[in-house]
Amino acid sequence: MPVVHPSDAVVHEIHGARFVSYAHPGTGSKELCAWRGEIPAGTKAPLHTVNHEEILHILEGELVITLDDRTERVTAGDTLIINPGSTFGAENPTDRTVATWVTTSIGLTAELADGTRIVAPWAN
Repeated sequence: MPVVHPSDAVVHEIHGARFVSYAHPGTGSKELCAWRGEIPAGTKAPLHTVNHEEILHILEGELVITLDDRTERVTAGDTLIINPGSTFGAENPTDRTVATWVTTSIGLTAELADGTRIVAPWAN
């Protein structure tokens, strides 16, 4: 039975956010990956288009989310479904760190508006 302890998690940082990856092929997952996202106060992630569905659950705090052409404030307890091909961005306009839980399938990539492709190391 694979059990991932906090000390087994792999930490990545990009665009000011911290990704603490628990479930991925390196920890025994065959199809899914999952991580805790930590988005510091004042952080704004650039718009990016994802290739796999993502489920983002807000654990603590609130974010301003842009998904395709819609912008909305989401708070603790809200869950966002980001479909493949959607353009997504997040901003933490508050004075405290926001905690999220994200699940997606292995192989997640994102493309920024300038064409830069990011292979998410926490999802592979």
